[in-house]
Amino acid sequence: MTGCAGRKPVAASAPPPVAPAATPPATPERAKRPTNPEARTGDQPVAGAYIEEGNASWYGAPFHGRRASNGEIYDMNKMTAAHRTMAFGTIVRVTNLTNGKTAVVRITDRGPFIENRIIDLSMAAAKSIESIGPGVVPVRLEVISGADPFGGFFTVQVGAFKEKQNAERLRARLNELYPPSTIQQVAIEEGTFYRVRAGKVSGEQAAQKFADELKAKEGFRTMVIRLDEAPPGGEQ
Repeated sequence: MTGCAGRKPVAASAPPPVAPAATPPATPERAKRPTNPEARTGDQPVAGAYIEEGNASWYGAPFHGRRASNGEIYDMNKMTAAHRTMAFGTIVRVTNLTNGKTAVVRITDRGPFIENRIIDLSMAAAKSIESIGPGVVPVRLEVISGADPFGGFFTVQVGAFKEKQNAERLRARLNELYPPSTIQQVAIEEGTFYRVRAGKVSGEQAAQKFADELKAKEGFRTMVIRLDEAPPGGEQ
């Protein structure tokens, strides 16, 4: 299995980047959940109500010109990013913790599907925080506006396979225990992969609890993913 990762929602912890530098020594993923849940109202969370720290990577070619998960055509020269659980359209301030540089991006894609990374920036966003050279840098994410990052439906990714038959076998077993279980086929630079996902859970925190249970019972390296409606122009 490849492309699996865990996400720790303590305080709040893309397609893969193009030729990034090696991931720096792992910093624990830290998540800063709001101490006052009432700070979040409707579809416009108060700035600072969601803060997440971890590693950021970036992606450009060959994804430039391809369809992003929200249905838009990905333009690496625009200020966008991929995130696993934030709703599409969420506006996020990204701060490079090594130099204090900041960028404001809009979430348009899903990812990154690599361990110890929490956001995949467009090339333009990576340039603005000077992370092109390092490839992977520690960052802080702060939601400025958008839908409630904790609301909605989520699933748990438990593995990614190059062989479709292996993915089908795991999906069939999981579907008996944790329905609905699905397979998402994706084509990336390294080839075609089949991502296996289990369950449909309401709420990000409940989904993280489910992911922890799967990890404990099944030994999976789990990853919580927001479930999105099919985008215009085809599947994700």
